[in-house]
Amino acid sequence: MVGSSWPGAVLCGGASARMGRDKALVPYQGVPMAARVAAALREGGCAPVVAIGGDAAGLPAVGLAVVPDCWPGQGPVGGVLTALAEWPDAQVVMVVSCDVPLLTAATVRAVLRALVAAPDAFVAVAVAGRVQPLCAAWRPAAGPALLAAFEAGERRMLAVLDRLPSVQVSVDAQDVQNVNAVGDLRQ
Repeated sequence: MVGSSWPGAVLCGGASARMGRDKALVPYQGVPMAARVAAALREGGCAPVVAIGGDAAGLPAVGLAVVPDCWPGQGPVGGVLTALAEWPDAQVVMVVSCDVPLLTAATVRAVLRALVAAPDAFVAVAVAGRVQPLCAAWRPAAGPALLAAFEAGERRMLAVLDRLPSVQVSVDAQDVQNVNAVGDLRQ
């Protein structure tokens, strides 16, 4: 894995209903959450790193190019599909939600390594007590199966993961702790 680099995507297109404003740009410990996640992806070996969906004016201001979500408002499965379509020839694409601001490079590397080491798996997913489907490394070859599930109406990431050969990676729970509401910012 030394010297390798894989594309990274920060999912930023959610409604942020519980937060009351765009989570991607909400500061966590002084830095917008999407920028924190992007920094962990870069440090963990991902390049380039882009935002999928979200604020097309605000995200570039914090250093992220924006790839428009091909399925806006349809949930994270559409965001993952968009990321995989952006890099169809990549060996691996790391996809993480913008609301895990304590993500570390070590977790990114562990998830990437797990997928690279499992040639028959389509996805490696972080696990911290439970599966964290929005911190995962994907093979673009998963795209057709993911698209078939999406076109059949499936929008739940866990249900999609159940359909794909995968590997689970134990990670520190803090690294994948979601910040969904204003009260979570104080933790």
